[in-house]
Amino acid sequence: MKIKHIIYTFLLAALLISCKSENNQKTVKAETEFNHFVEQFADIKVLRYQIPGFEELTLKEKKLVYYLTQAGLAGRDIMWDQNYRYNLSIRKALESVNQNYKGDRESENFKFFKTYLKRVWFSNGIHHHYSNDKIKPEFTKEYFVSELLKNSNSELSADIIEVLFNDADTKKVNKKSGNDNVLSSAINFYAPDITDKDVVDFYKTAYKGPKGMPVEAGLNSKLVRENGKLLEKVWKSGGMYGAAIDNIIIWLEKAKGVAENDKQANALSLLIDYYKTGSLDTWDKYCIAWVTSIEGNIDWINGFIEVYNDPKGYRGSYETVVQIKDFDMSRKMKVLSDNAQWFEDNAPLDPTHKKENVVGVSYKTVNVASEAGDASPSTPIGVNLPNNNWIRQQHGSKSVSLGNIIGAYNNAGGTGRLKEFAHDDEEIRLEEKYGQISDKLHTALHEVVGHASGQINDGVGQPKETLQNYASTMEEGRADLVGLYYLMDPKLQELGLTDNYKELGMAAYDGYIRNGLMTQLIRINLGDEIEEDHMVNRQWVSAWAFEQGEKENVIEKIVKENNKTYFNITNYEKLREIFGKLLRETQRIKSEGDFEAAKKLVEGYGVKVDQQIHKEVIKRNEQFTSAPYSGFVNPVLATKLDENESILDIVVTQPKTFEEQMLFYSKNYNFLGTEN
Repeated sequence: MKIKHIIYTFLLAALLISCKSENNQKTVKAETEFNHFVEQFADIKVLRYQIPGFEELTLKEKKLVYYLTQAGLAGRDIMWDQNYRYNLSIRKALESVNQNYKGDRESENFKFFKTYLKRVWFSNGIHHHYSNDKIKPEFTKEYFVSELLKNSNSELSADIIEVLFNDADTKKVNKKSGNDNVLSSAINFYAPDITDKDVVDFYKTAYKGPKGMPVEAGLNSKLVRENGKLLEKVWKSGGMYGAAIDNIIIWLEKAKGVAENDKQANALSLLIDYYKTGSLDTWDKYCIAWVTSIEGNIDWINGFIEVYNDPKGYRGSYETVVQIKDFDMSRKMKVLSDNAQWFEDNAPLDPTHKKENVVGVSYKTVNVASEAGDASPSTPIGVNLPNNNWIRQQHGSKSVSLGNIIGAYNNAGGTGRLKEFAHDDEEIRLEEKYGQISDKLHTALHEVVGHASGQINDGVGQPKETLQNYASTMEEGRADLVGLYYLMDPKLQELGLTDNYKELGMAAYDGYIRNGLMTQLIRINLGDEIEEDHMVNRQWVSAWAFEQGEKENVIEKIVKENNKTYFNITNYEKLREIFGKLLRETQRIKSEGDFEAAKKLVEGYGVKVDQQIHKEVIKRNEQFTSAPYSGFVNPVLATKLDENESILDIVVTQPKTFEEQMLFYSKNYNFLGTEN
């Protein structure tokens, strides 16, 4: 499970090392001040990040990072194909036009084409990375066919060209109530003719795993119909995506050879076996080995992980993150892991829904070295894995905070939006003083305590079965509520995590309500409903709390003389009680598998948008030129070789442009055909 974030601009002082390498990407020259900004287009800003501590690693550790990075990139095209069945064909054609077009490259239409191409690169396909809406070209079909394709000798089938410009497959993931969510989603986890009923019926009889240890059924396969019969096309060596997976395996074998310890090597062995066999039982064995391998400076996330992109919550998107331990921050944040049982014992839950023993919740702040698949270019800021509930309960989980990514977000410069949407000077003061630390602590509490807390009643199925299309947003909201409840608890000050728990909590509550009811609306088009799970959960938490608080004037909706709307919290202690009440209810819903209650909460508070407020927010935001979404190019790990092609050293360089990295990836990690 992961948290995503939005950033604006930032600039930090640091040093870059530039060197000659076997990689032929152009690199930014060494400079005394690190330039994080790459470029901005449409609603997106592309940035760079550094890898603090990389140069302090031993050569063996650097090799481990490098091999894991190459393994991650080897599977990059899997994510493109998962997102939409035509994405790889479309990318091939668009890149061919970009490279070979001989017409007017300075025309307005060609500039529209370049922006469209960059948006497709950023989203790993033709659907927006956050809203799931199909990205609409600003140029015409006639220009694309008669000018761009013709004058670049590029090809794309007529049927696919139509899709770019028509209303087919408009939603990558459609979780709206009242729809056939599978049939109306363009995600390539299911053949185009598969329905909700097909999925439900298939998994009634599918292999569930040993008693008490259910596998994540459907996690690594595509459900199709052949000769009238439903079957899974498994993602494995020799199966679907086999060519890319074989290359992943090659690099994982190299990584196993330089593992820091036996536990790491064993985990990598099991991951390799899983990719070879596609066995979900082996995946569970790997997850146990991985989550209990906690020694060493290097760690990784690799596999078909998060199920947010599946409207039914079965199939995992390909994702990799390679990470280096941030020693200082990990020591500071370990205190939450050490006190996880206290938080569980003191949570405002029904006692029958609490865990008697919270097992092995480990929390680390790490610095990202590389990301691929669902984690790139748009990256999470925190991750808590594994997702399988029984493994979490019996063997624990790993929670990581992506320190260098959060650092980039938190230094994203400028207080303009804060001053525009905050109710008063005191709200601004609290945010400027405690906003960054409250953000870090909320992420930590969400991941370490939130996702680890609570238990499902005996005999109740997994949330993807009971809560269905509401499972993901309910889980994210539940974890958010755990964090919100404890952000105004004196325990945080007692543990030395803040110097003033009250003001920390006030800043956190102000920011959450302000974002959940107003500022996050800048990310969606006027008139649209909210669909992305994290955005939905922030609104249903905020809107429910506002409705409850309005009765006792806990949260005021204020329209000032300038006709601008603000939300002002008048009683933070009461709001904490409201968050606790909602937390108790969301845990009950999960524990009991109460689908109707989940539907009522999400549909009643999380999806529909106050159109008057939305129009106002969009208008007030027009003064700000910074894009609402940000993502990253990856640093380039460049090898220095001796005359025998042995690695002497690995150094970090930076790509010069977003386009350069995308083209380099397409050329060097293109292991799949256009049809899979």
